[in-house]
Amino acid sequence: MSLSFLHSNIKYFMLLCICITLGQTAIAQESTSYQAVAPFINEARKLRNQNKIDLALETLNKAATEAEKNEDVKALIDSFHELAILYLKLDREGDTQFYWDRASVLLKDIAYPYGDAIHKHIEAILLYRGNQNFSALSMLEKAKQLNNDRNFFNNILLTEAKVYLNLERYDNAIKNLNSLVVNTDIYEKDYLTTQAYLGLAELYLKRGDLKEGAKNGELGFKLATNNEFFVETKKANELLTVIYEQLGLYENAYTKSQNLLHINDSIFNLEKLKVEAKTADQIRDGIKTKQIVGLETKVEELTASQNRSEITAILTSAFLIIISLLAVSLYRNNQIKVKTNDLLHTKNKELQVARDGAVQAMEAKTNFLSTVSHELRTPLYAVTGLTHLLLEENPEEHQKDHLKALKFSGDYLLNFINDILHINKIDANKLEPLNMEFNLKKVINEVINSLQQSAKSNNTKLTLEFDDAIPGHLMSDPLKLSQVFMNLIGNSIKFTKDGEVRVITKLLRKDNEDVKIYFEVNDNGIGISKEKQKSIFEGFEQGSIQINREYGGTGLGLTIVKSLLGLFESEIELESTLGKGSAFSFAIEMKSLDNLPDDISFEVTPRDYDFKGLHLMIVEDNKINQVITKKMLTKKEITSDIASNGEEAVILAKENVYDAILMDIHMPGISGEEATIQIRKFDQRTPIIALTAISLDDSLESFYAAGCDDVVTKPFKPEVFYQKIGENIFDKRPNISNS
Repeated sequence: MSLSFLHSNIKYFMLLCICITLGQTAIAQESTSYQAVAPFINEARKLRNQNKIDLALETLNKAATEAEKNEDVKALIDSFHELAILYLKLDREGDTQFYWDRASVLLKDIAYPYGDAIHKHIEAILLYRGNQNFSALSMLEKAKQLNNDRNFFNNILLTEAKVYLNLERYDNAIKNLNSLVVNTDIYEKDYLTTQAYLGLAELYLKRGDLKEGAKNGELGFKLATNNEFFVETKKANELLTVIYEQLGLYENAYTKSQNLLHINDSIFNLEKLKVEAKTADQIRDGIKTKQIVGLETKVEELTASQNRSEITAILTSAFLIIISLLAVSLYRNNQIKVKTNDLLHTKNKELQVARDGAVQAMEAKTNFLSTVSHELRTPLYAVTGLTHLLLEENPEEHQKDHLKALKFSGDYLLNFINDILHINKIDANKLEPLNMEFNLKKVINEVINSLQQSAKSNNTKLTLEFDDAIPGHLMSDPLKLSQVFMNLIGNSIKFTKDGEVRVITKLLRKDNEDVKIYFEVNDNGIGISKEKQKSIFEGFEQGSIQINREYGGTGLGLTIVKSLLGLFESEIELESTLGKGSAFSFAIEMKSLDNLPDDISFEVTPRDYDFKGLHLMIVEDNKINQVITKKMLTKKEITSDIASNGEEAVILAKENVYDAILMDIHMPGISGEEATIQIRKFDQRTPIIALTAISLDDSLESFYAAGCDDVVTKPFKPEVFYQKIGENIFDKRPNISNS
């Protein structure tokens, strides 16, 4: 056997061993916990925003070291990305490119959508800095498709706004920046708000709206100062110096310029820059040194393996003999595998076609239900609105029963449409949980109070057993939690007569700001049989046809509960005995805010407003809806003008003064959202209430970002309609008296 033949087989054997080793390493990396690195990255983000660059660099270096020790590839990618962003803050784009390249190498061998998204975001920033604005926007759009993390999405909005400013696309920039002003980010809320205010100040300065620029600049300056955002404090002073000079407010301009001199002399001094540069070089060179040492180690290992070549040749010969004995068997097995693979390939094609058909069917269903449910709201608004007006006009006694039946049917149909639209949004991945501060006890009490009338009609007692150990201020999505409780408690009331429905909350765990809370809604109603418990959470399912006929309902409530809890990564549990009652339970993890004082009052009493003499604009393209809305206003002695489209609304708003504007969103020509944006360019004061039938693709956040003060969905309850008008006119404008 020739020596060259032995060497070639030795190489084959070594490659096989290397592949096995790499596979084991990858498994070890995947199983490593990310929790060891996350605190370093969160702390570095905070230090970076406060311009403590040297400390942030050292913290991220610890993160990278910890990730390498744990062989956690994803954590190492995140550490390299944070270092790349930090070097951008130092304007050292060459070093940013160095870390970006390190992350590129690691991303090639691992499926990590979040890492890919951040990677594209950094690339977009580099393109933006290179004045390649359209390429940057394209890259940001690709990044959005890969991940929906709230902090990441907010930073994407900020980068987009900066690109739009470069392109002088001010309307797009304003929309992004207004969204960031009201952001609920759990990591960088104040920093993002500060950046948004300063972005708006710069934008209004470029557009010549100096008063609005000064207003936003001062808001940004205040936040930056309070949070020790030194770079942003400097930028705020620079912007305000220019704005106040152009406004002729030279004393204010002088004050800001003096602030700027003080900052340059103290914070941004030469010594600090030297320390940051030294730390940056040390960390970068340290990583390069590690790579060189790693390469030297591999060279030493290869040299040692050459000294052992004779032993390896003997072992390889034995190995080849064994391989030869197995070759015939492997060949036969391979032939069988080829035939099997051909069959699998054919089946996979069939499954692909079936899957594509199922996806198309689901999309068709989603689009159909969305369109139908949305279009039904317009005529339904006419039904419920006219019924309300007729009941208000003192009908004959024999007509009242018919009108009440019509009102009940309209309300039932509206609830049914809302349920379908809600499930459709969840199925289409149009919903994601928000993250905002709220009081849990207040949320549950509001739901219980709203259902008391239904409980009384069934002679059922509603009680709340609330664990006082639960923090008063939590971070989660109170709106979706309210929907969960509304469906569960409403469901229990419906099937419980002359009984009791109890709502129970317990604190299961509290670890610093992380809390886990247990919820239970139980009743002593009719209960659910064992057979039906398996299907009770499926759409349009109830206990039986007889139950459906006796108790009514669509059977969608529990389906919505299950889907909403899925957004919180929680599951609904059911324990029930036929004839004795049911208990629905689940647990949700949230964040607590221990440093805020507890609320005292949980009751909000609706106010009675004196609407006489108010003058409103109704923006509505549907003629019937125009008549109904105008009559409802006339009932309260409110006068009104009507605009049939967005263009008319903008013209009327310029020519007249209104106490409020009721804005439909979906109209021919320019939409209500676009009309609101145009009106806000010359009128920041008049309340604008979006009065619209929300569809699957609508976003409440975009309504508020456009400049709407509030949203009322059609069809609506009259008392809600009047309450919203009163709140936005009187409560938000203290100069108007209200008897």
